[in-house]
Amino acid sequence: MRALKFADASARLASCDERRLRTRYRHHRRVPRPGCHRESKGRNGVSDEILVERDGGIATVVFNRPKVRNAVSLAMWGEIANVTESLAKDDSVRAVVYRGAGRDAFASGADISEFQENRKDTETALAYNKKTEAAYSSIRLCPKPTVAMVFGYCMGGAMALAMACDLRFAAEGSKFGIPAARLSIIYGLDPVHQLVDLVGPAYAKDILFSYDYLRTVAENAPLSIRGTKTQVQAIFEGVGEAHRRKLFEMGIETFNSHDYAEGTRAFLEKRKPKFTGT
Repeated sequence: MRALKFADASARLASCDERRLRTRYRHHRRVPRPGCHRESKGRNGVSDEILVERDGGIATVVFNRPKVRNAVSLAMWGEIANVTESLAKDDSVRAVVYRGAGRDAFASGADISEFQENRKDTETALAYNKKTEAAYSSIRLCPKPTVAMVFGYCMGGAMALAMACDLRFAAEGSKFGIPAARLSIIYGLDPVHQLVDLVGPAYAKDILFSYDYLRTVAENAPLSIRGTKTQVQAIFEGVGEAHRRKLFEMGIETFNSHDYAEGTRAFLEKRKPKFTGT
């Protein structure tokens, strides 16, 4: 029953099957058809990691790190915002599509291998989160229709990118998840708000508490679980400015916690984390 509920929650994030996706957006193929061209839009050495394909009035932003399931580096977060803002101002662009290179993943979320350097404490987390929030905001505020075309894995921060789009189309077998509780991170308030809007508070808690299924909740980080419950309840009741500030502080303080350091180490060492709630 838990598996069915999680699958149903994933289905609510998507809105069509693979056949409809292929019919509507044929330009996802690796080899561009006549009239479709690819341009590099990178800066600071990431030109091969963020690509832009043009097909008439449709621009497709490609997360191009297939060897690591298109995990989004810190530099890529900044480039997503830059590229989206540029396309928003381009009168020749009528719609923007976001997808991952290959068929294994839309994106596996933020590149956790960078966290021990670029997201190691509150100070670096604040700088990092500004980049991710700018990426999400650029998509939400884009005046052109935006579409997430999902094949395979769509995890963590990648789910926030997909939720920021106007529409989400997922191929059959696509997998959605938010592993924040495996890292002792409290997911951002705005993405949680979007998740609650899309799937409702019960399914949102299921996804955020357990990443996979609720039977694993006891193994996950207590700080993340408490933060998530507080966020979802606040969204349901209405979030005032004072409450929003408290939630922000609760979230950012996790980056100084023992459990955050343990969660990151465990992920990189490919072992189960041992959380203490501190």
